Amino acid sequence: MFERDRDRIGDETGATSAFLGKGSRVSGKLVFEGAVRIEGQVEGEITAQDTLTIGDSAIVNAQINGVSVVVHGKVTGDIVARKRLEIRAPGKVFGNISAPSLVIHEGVVFEGQCTMSAPEPARTEKDRKVAFFPKEDRPGDGGLLKAQSELAK
Repeated sequence: MFERDRDRIGDETGATSAFLGKGSRVSGKLVFEGAVRIEGQVEGEITAQDTLTIGDSAIVNAQINGVSVVVHGKVTGDIVARKRLEIRAPGKVFGNISAPSLVIHEGVVFEGQCTMSAPEPARTEKDRKVAFFPKEDRPGDGGLLKAQSELAK
């Protein structure tokens, strides 16, 4: 690998924690915690908790689920990106894609359906369900059992 390629890889994925080089072949279920770059062949299922980069030489036949996914190579299978999906030339994607943020560059081949929705927000204290009871049914007024049975619904 040339020095300029190392710099480009580092720029795209930050500190890469896993790298499957050109000529590698993997089959099965792959799970990655940190940033990963794939340049070889993968068949099966890929789950990434950080940036997943499918390199120019990669041939991936897999269902992909990741936070941020960047495709330069060929992917056959559905892609779900929880934050962002970017398909860069000469990338090819044959499958359905789902992401709240999508970038498709000129020169890309994409065959499939696309679904875009807002990213799922983190749950906060405000998201808790609150049940309101008429004054006569409130706990302390003799309505404790009735209130508990309402909450159980």
